[in-house]
Amino acid sequence: MTEYIVIFDLDGTLLNTLDDLHICFNYAIEKSGYPKRTIKEIRSFVGNGIRKAIERALPSDVSTDEINKIVSDFKIYYIEHMLEHTKPYDGIIDMLHELKQKGCKIGVVSNKYDDAVKKLCKMYFGDLVEYAVGEGYGIARKPAPDGLNKCINELSIGCKNIIYIGDSEVDIQTAKNANIPCISVLWGFKDKDFLIKNGAKIFAEKPKDIIKIIEKKIYLE
Repeated sequence: MTEYIVIFDLDGTLLNTLDDLHICFNYAIEKSGYPKRTIKEIRSFVGNGIRKAIERALPSDVSTDEINKIVSDFKIYYIEHMLEHTKPYDGIIDMLHELKQKGCKIGVVSNKYDDAVKKLCKMYFGDLVEYAVGEGYGIARKPAPDGLNKCINELSIGCKNIIYIGDSEVDIQTAKNANIPCISVLWGFKDKDFLIKNGAKIFAEKPKDIIKIIEKKIYLE
């Protein structure tokens, strides 16, 4: 296979993190006196970083200071509990191994805060993921292309074959902003109809479909 850089979103794409996000999210907002949210609501809130998710769950008149406190409470609790229910989706590890065997360089770009991204990638993927970056340390949240551009530069300056893979409308827009193709996965947090309405064109129903899409250059059609 020609040299490829294949970059993934994390939550809803490589890892099913929803149960741990739900538990930790509710811990943080309940601690400040706000009602719990359902897992369906959490699914709809996430995608633009935890701060934006928390803002979506709270009344519009909550102060910046209180939001800051809730975000901090979430991060402290999440870093301690984020491995309890989280796991790779079925077929993900095999797919990553196959990409690696075919000579692809693999990266992760997420709107999750950077420390958690790096810890989760190291825990579940080891050397399969060569570079991972999340929000923070001067990296703007997706759909800004900053994280993608940094990942591309870290993995291989000058590579022409670059693909971004995610499960949300934010990922579609991020790839567009970086001027690279996007594969939308159908096992994540958003359904196909929603993704189509937000511009998705190439879909993977199972992780192994990603190999076929890349090898047959379906993403260029």
